[in-house]
Amino acid sequence: MKLLVAVDLSPVSAHVVQAAQQVAAAMDAEVVVMHCAAPEPEFVGYEAGPEGVRDHVAAQIWQEHSAVQEIAAQLRAAGLDATGLLVRGPTVETTLREAERLGVDLVVVGSHGRGAVSKLLVGSYSEGILRNSPVPVVVVPTRT
Repeated sequence: MKLLVAVDLSPVSAHVVQAAQQVAAAMDAEVVVMHCAAPEPEFVGYEAGPEGVRDHVAAQIWQEHSAVQEIAAQLRAAGLDATGLLVRGPTVETTLREAERLGVDLVVVGSHGRGAVSKLLVGSYSEGILRNSPVPVVVVPTRT
């Protein structure tokens, strides 16, 4: 069995990873910890953007990649088969594409527990995954 654990690197991620660790340990599952980095802004390409902007984006991606690798290392230290993955793109679409590409059996995501107004204005990642995932989804309820 293979789990895809989607993390946003906010405080919610610790709760999501903890729940996924319990599921993975109980099912002897392989774990892929994935973070979707923000897509490259269309107005600032690596070729055309100012050097300062490129350096800032590169540093941010490096930090996010390091954080994902640290989470995977913690899961390996707990005895699980875990890898970290950082991809860029729209979060829902990218998560679903990677879940299919990796052949996962279960997706684990967190829910920030925001209200209806926030959901209306910015949408809901976990809802998008639930509505469109071809595999079962575990939503870890959290409040920060």
